[in-house]
Amino acid sequence: MVNLSVELAGVTLKNPVIPASGTFGYGREFAQVYDLDILGSFSFKGTTAQPRFGNPQPRIAEAPGGMLNAVGLQNPGIDRVIEEELPSIARLFHGPVIANIGGNTVDEYAENCRKLNGCENVGLIEVNISCPNVHCGGKNFGSDPRSAAEVTRAVKAASEKPVFMKLSPNVTDIAEIARACADAGADGLCLINTLLGMRIDLKRRRPLLANRTGGLSGPAVFPVALRMVWDVYEAVDLPIIGCGGVSSAEDVCEMMLAGASAVEVGAANLRDPAACKTIIERLPGVCEALGAERISDLTGGAHHA
Repeated sequence: MVNLSVELAGVTLKNPVIPASGTFGYGREFAQVYDLDILGSFSFKGTTAQPRFGNPQPRIAEAPGGMLNAVGLQNPGIDRVIEEELPSIARLFHGPVIANIGGNTVDEYAENCRKLNGCENVGLIEVNISCPNVHCGGKNFGSDPRSAAEVTRAVKAASEKPVFMKLSPNVTDIAEIARACADAGADGLCLINTLLGMRIDLKRRRPLLANRTGGLSGPAVFPVALRMVWDVYEAVDLPIIGCGGVSSAEDVCEMMLAGASAVEVGAANLRDPAACKTIIERLPGVCEALGAERISDLTGGAHHA
């Protein structure tokens, strides 16, 4: 029988499959489709200090091989998430959940992380320095090694929980950003966030999205994400959560062979609400075909073949 358990900075997950932030809300809708306890974990909706209503409509557009979104971190704010959403999550999912945190300033990132210290069901904090759909903070911190390191040091000083920095693909050298975060004390990394893109309405001759640009996700970005996970695995000695276009059990194993210790599933959840359930059910068969008795043995395997 294949052992699907993995470890992320001392936190054990029953399997490596994690629904990605922004595609799973707080789990309520998906709990009507399947038992969330089959998941390794899930990363709940990106959370900021104050409530955000997000960007103007329209903020979703179709694209070949995926979709563009410019939602803009719509969320009720950290205090309400702690008071209302985390207790609700605890009733639906009985493992360690991942808190995805955003911020406009370094101090805001740190304060958000500090507030999560007493939340028992938060196992990891995923610090989003990579969102392409907000006009301050986010990708600005993730685009410069010094800024990424500054945020990393601040959240590590504030957090009693393992901190994973979520990196942007919209940079020249993602390995450089990864090294800066590692040197500043990050416990792990998550990559990639969405790729910046746009569509134009031919009839109106205007961008389809009110925000003009949005983040591209879906199968089209998988080869890019895979390459970046490979590069970062070669650059730093930290656990990596691989993310970007994953939609099958084979994709999970491929991402792990490139260097990921666990894998987030994003846009596939929007296309098929049972996507993660199906992937988890098929993982043992794919591992057996690969001759892997423990899925964790796949991590980085393609680097040593």
